[in-house]
Amino acid sequence: MSINRKLKSYLPIIIVLAIILYSAAGIDYSEAGNMSFDMVKSVLSGLFHPDWGYVYDGSGEDLLSLLLLTIGIAFLGTVIATVLALPLTFISAHNLWKSNTIVSKIGKFICNVLRAFPELVYAIIFVKMVGPGPFAGVLAIGVHQIGMLGKLYTEEIESMDEAPVESMTAVGANFWQTMFYARLPQLIPTFLSLALNHFEIAVRSAATLGLVGAGGIGAPMIFAIQSRAWDKVGIILFGIIITVFLIDAGTGYLRKKLQ
Repeated sequence: MSINRKLKSYLPIIIVLAIILYSAAGIDYSEAGNMSFDMVKSVLSGLFHPDWGYVYDGSGEDLLSLLLLTIGIAFLGTVIATVLALPLTFISAHNLWKSNTIVSKIGKFICNVLRAFPELVYAIIFVKMVGPGPFAGVLAIGVHQIGMLGKLYTEEIESMDEAPVESMTAVGANFWQTMFYARLPQLIPTFLSLALNHFEIAVRSAATLGLVGAGGIGAPMIFAIQSRAWDKVGIILFGIIITVFLIDAGTGYLRKKLQ
């Protein structure tokens, strides 16, 4: 009996190890022979000796300009998602449609479909639809975030305290009165906090959308990697790290104020 218990306790570890070994066995290691010490040294040397001249040169294609563009893409995409997620949220919340659960199921299905694909996939689609540039990046982040925020907003509505709503309903308030005077005052701080959190996530996403032509800092980064300009890659990565750190600190401060 003790042996069986030990086997059961070690079974998850054995399964994980088996998956790791199976995955490792399927990797093609033939290209590993092309890596040399000089190559690694060149990469590390470039990354730790960034090209400071690229920070700002007034061309509009420098690091600061492209980081501001990246932040703008993330911000506008998040604003669009925040606004458009609200009506989808009101459709998805089952406690708003107690007499017709089909409506809420349709709303949740739409949220799941929208968030099923990463921003990069949407960016590829929108680049083909509207052409390369920041607008495609804004649309990609906006559409993906509608699904993400819609799901989170729906969960907040469904788990909220219904006592104020029931009290207003008992004295004759209609649906819209309970919505604007009982539900939204409770939900708006949480909604704004979630939007700020997703703006921070959107900045990281927007930094990679340029890889497929959707604007932002990603395009010069991939060009620098392809041309092995590691000093330029180093300053771009440094800029992204600082930008994400500052935005994380700023949004964290605002979220605390909203609590």
